[in-house]
Amino acid sequence: MNNAKRTEIFRRLQAANPTPTTELEYATTFQLLIAVILSAQATDRSVNLATRKFFPGHGTPEGLLALGVEGLAGYIRTIGLYKTKASNVIKTCQILVDQYQGQVPDDRAALESLPGVGRKTANVVLNTAFGHPTIAVDTHIFRVANRTRIAPGKNVVEVERKLEKVIPRPFLLDAHHWLILHGRYICVARKPKCPQCGIADLCEYKEKTPPS
Repeated sequence: MNNAKRTEIFRRLQAANPTPTTELEYATTFQLLIAVILSAQATDRSVNLATRKFFPGHGTPEGLLALGVEGLAGYIRTIGLYKTKASNVIKTCQILVDQYQGQVPDDRAALESLPGVGRKTANVVLNTAFGHPTIAVDTHIFRVANRTRIAPGKNVVEVERKLEKVIPRPFLLDAHHWLILHGRYICVARKPKCPQCGIADLCEYKEKTPPS
């Protein structure tokens, strides 16, 4: 795919959604971090349903530490891997209190050192909370990047690095959200909604869904 085509793809995505953002609900950078940790192998909707119950009264590192692992686990039982996630969240809260005065660090290495925080989670926080032009490649973005041929790659890190290299700079900050939303609602896994897609004529996917 050439640069002119990529530019037009992102121009259209921007025109359709000028101010994209995460669908996770949060009021602070700390709450965003916790929500993203909980969202691994879970839907944003399921995470929001859970966090609505404990963020209002326990939405700080100190508040979650007061709940403890068992207390938090009780709120997130409907989320996959909830026991492991509860343990990681409480450990992360303790580190934030002990080492960062309860603040989320604006630093990739520091974020990735927190329990339950991998590269993708760090990228989401760096992008959404701190305005870094990072790309958090999940299954949706991986699929869209490969299908469209915007940035094909064999694994998420390869796709991430290609996207950061080829996406035109004016679109890089919001590209993560445009791609994930496109993959979540239009370029879906089983049968992409090509007739409804605003970039179908630019997409290089060879097995487009025909109009019904």
